[in-house]
Amino acid sequence: MKQELFLPDDYRPAEDEPFMNERQVEYFRRKLLNWRAELLAGSRDTIEGLQDGTRNIPDVADRASEETDRALELRTRDRQRKLVSKIDGALRRIEEGEFGYCSVTGEPISLKRLDARPIATMSLEAQERHERREKVHRDD
Repeated sequence: MKQELFLPDDYRPAEDEPFMNERQVEYFRRKLLNWRAELLAGSRDTIEGLQDGTRNIPDVADRASEETDRALELRTRDRQRKLVSKIDGALRRIEEGEFGYCSVTGEPISLKRLDARPIATMSLEAQERHERREKVHRDD
C-alpha cells in the first residue's frame, strides 16, 4: 500500500513544477474524492427526504407542485450519479498514471482546466474541436 503524501492545505498545482508530479496527483485525487463524497452525501439526503416526504396531500395543485419538485430532484440526482461515474473514471486514470493527459492528443491538459473540471479527459483545444464536429453533425 502506498504511503499517503503530505499535502499542505493551501497547496495549488503550479505550472513551474513537473507536470503530474506526486503532489499534483495527490491534490487531484483528494479533490475528486471530496467531490464524490459530497455528491454521495447529497444523494443519501435526497433518498431520506423522498422516503420521509411521502404523504397524502389533498390539494391537487399542491400535490402537482410536490411531484414536480420530486421529479426535478430525481433528475438532478441522476445527473449527479453520472458525475460520480465520471469521477470514478478519473480516479481510475490516476491509479493507471493516465490522469491529466488528453485522451485524443496525449498532450497534458492545462492545470487550470483540471482544477476547474478534474474529470476532463481532453485538452481545451481537443474538446473545442470535438464540440464543433458534434455541432456540424447535429445540424445535418
